[in-house]
Amino acid sequence: MKTIKTLTIAAVATLSLISFGSVAAESISAHGSTLDSAQSQIAAKAKAAGATSYKITSARADNGVYMTAEIYK
Repeated sequence: MKTIKTLTIAAVATLSLISFGSVAAESISAHGSTLDSAQSQIAAKAKAAGATSYKITSARADNGVYMTAEIYK
């Protein structure tokens, strides 16, 4: 019984590592005059890179907008 429990835990840990390893993240950034313009540039760069989705990780507004995102393929 103890062996089965240990094997189950090991199998779950291995499978979880495989699923996380299959999603590649890459960072991109953009500058714009508004949040919308910077987000549009992020979307265009993600599409050009062949990403299936993206997640905006930061945005800063100082005399314009600077935005970074992670893209997932």
